Amino acid sequence: MASRTERILIIDADEKARADLSRYLEARGFYVTGFPDVAAAKSLFDDNTPDVIFADLDPEAIRDLAGRLEESETFTPIVACSSTESSADVVTALRAGAADFVLKPCSDDKGALDDVIGKLLDRVRVNRLNQLYRQELEEANRDLRDGIAELRADQRAGRKVQLRMLPDREQMMGGLHVDHLIKPSLYLSGDFLDYFRISEDKLLVYIADVSGHGASSAFVTVLLKNLTNRLQRNLRRQSSDDILYPERFLERINSELLDTGLGKHVTVFVGIISESERKLRYAVGAHFPMPILSFEGGSTAFLEGSGLPVGLFEAPQWDVYEVTLDKPFRLLLFSDGILEVIRAKSLDEKEKTLLELVSGGSHTIASLNEALSLDGITELPDDIAIVSVTDTIKRSDSTSHK
Repeated sequence: MASRTERILIIDADEKARADLSRYLEARGFYVTGFPDVAAAKSLFDDNTPDVIFADLDPEAIRDLAGRLEESETFTPIVACSSTESSADVVTALRAGAADFVLKPCSDDKGALDDVIGKLLDRVRVNRLNQLYRQELEEANRDLRDGIAELRADQRAGRKVQLRMLPDREQMMGGLHVDHLIKPSLYLSGDFLDYFRISEDKLLVYIADVSGHGASSAFVTVLLKNLTNRLQRNLRRQSSDDILYPERFLERINSELLDTGLGKHVTVFVGIISESERKLRYAVGAHFPMPILSFEGGSTAFLEGSGLPVGLFEAPQWDVYEVTLDKPFRLLLFSDGILEVIRAKSLDEKEKTLLELVSGGSHTIASLNEALSLDGITELPDDIAIVSVTDTIKRSDSTSHK
């Protein structure tokens, strides 16, 4: 018979019985070693654990041997060999840790012996495969944990970059007080906002929500910041005045998003406030909900307007809307996350509730947060962005209408 790779150990003080069983197993192609006792076989355990052990030992010795094998985390079945035919002895040997029992002389019943060996080696192979799969799974889990830790570190680093791209909070820009809040649902956010002066007279403010979440969406926010910086630089150099026009601002974002090939689009609201003209000119790139404009002592309403999302179409066009700011005003821009926290069933009811909150005096981020807390929400949740613009210059009725 061809040589096999399985190793069988025989422990038997009876030299003749040991030799007879060894010859039979070697004739079957197994690699066989034999020792008179466990102590003599010690070096074999240290160097190369066998696949199966045939042992003529008392129950206590079998128990010790089985415990040793278990401690080494090696599945090596023990076949108890004995000339006794007592069922009590058989049960005792099995309880001590033997996987099976054969009567001596073992090689007399060749069919039964072959069946025992075949069955046990099948169990050994299955167990070794399970050990291998378990090790591979542990390694995969270890790699996964390392990967998650690295991803979290990258997310934290990316979040720091995003935070540094945001404008300073609580800014006075001429007669306008501007503030914002942004709380992402993940370390990296697809929500973004910015505001800055484009002249001594004009303030540009926009809020954007990139489709999806994670790194690719966060990359688009970097693109937005980079684009606004370039457009401001172009205006200073007088090479382009695109940033002065809301619709052209959206066209530039649209063009650059298509060029990236990321398959990302954004919803954007962009507005330009002229303090001298007392006007707000704006364009809407499918942003929702619309900003709320509130006049001191007067009306509070959502701005009108609609438009296509940005980054989906080759040559879209956006309408420009204009509102006269003839009284001190407050302007609030929201991401759609604000509607998720309002406890109302329909979208219309959510918008109505939001409008009522602002009409009731919740026209700053802090006051809006306080109003929501009365509804059982302790603070504004994640995945939300808000910009607040407040006209701080008080005017008499005669001057406010000039």
